[in-house]
Amino acid sequence: MSAWRGRDKSQELERLATIAGEASAEAAHARVVSDPPSPPAPPDLTAAAFFDVDNTMMMGASIFYFARGLAARKFFTSADLAGFVWGQIKFRLGGRENKEDIKTHRERALSFVAGRTVAELTSISEEIYDELMADKIWSGTRALAQMHLDAGQRVWLVTATPIELAAIISRRLGLTGALGTVAETRDGVYTGRLVGDLLHGRAKAHAVRALASREGLNLKRCTAYSDSANDIPMLSAVGTAVAVNPDGGLRDVARARGWEIRDFRTGRKAAKIGVPSVLGAGALAGAVAAGMAYRRR
Repeated sequence: MSAWRGRDKSQELERLATIAGEASAEAAHARVVSDPPSPPAPPDLTAAAFFDVDNTMMMGASIFYFARGLAARKFFTSADLAGFVWGQIKFRLGGRENKEDIKTHRERALSFVAGRTVAELTSISEEIYDELMADKIWSGTRALAQMHLDAGQRVWLVTATPIELAAIISRRLGLTGALGTVAETRDGVYTGRLVGDLLHGRAKAHAVRALASREGLNLKRCTAYSDSANDIPMLSAVGTAVAVNPDGGLRDVARARGWEIRDFRTGRKAAKIGVPSVLGAGALAGAVAAGMAYRRR
């Protein structure tokens, strides 16, 4: 019986990951179609690069900068945020997360924006990027992205962060677009529910494949960059995988598979951002989203 339950749980998580990936690809494709960037070089139409954000393109976790900005605007308190993060650390490192915990995290994720407009969150996200994120971009990773742009290739961010914020980061960096977590909206107002699940783990791979289908990309000619073992499905979906500032798990896999490794950290910086790398973007997003939702109960 337990084996069947485990299989059912796995199938449901895979279903939600597929929905999340398809929704993210659709949203990302629509944004670029409506506002296409000017190519810096003759276009290479079948190749692209996909960059994770947290600890790959940006020092630390974008969802925490986002949460700090929201706390400063009285969406919730800093003490609440500390409590949410500590609870998630215990779950992830202590191995005590069960089916109900996962279900609760998923159902509560991003519900803190319920009733608020997309326009409001987008405006706030612009401010938060300027205040807390603009100076956190890894220059080495940014140079890698520019290398692809200069070759006429499209460059996409792939992150568990809300797609509205992810799109802002991408636009500020001069990239093509972003794949991010999609929150359900009606008439421009958030319902407080996700479309599928957080864009994390296998959902990122689904999003990359779905976007490739929409954009006519040949995944064997594409490149993906990440710091986390959680993104191995995405890295494995393309022809070239690069581990950037990798955690221990990804470093081991990269060495075993012959993937290139780039590390832009000093020892001090690596230690400073170590916890977000260990937890992974999905865990961080789950911690913040679930905690903020709890605050609004």
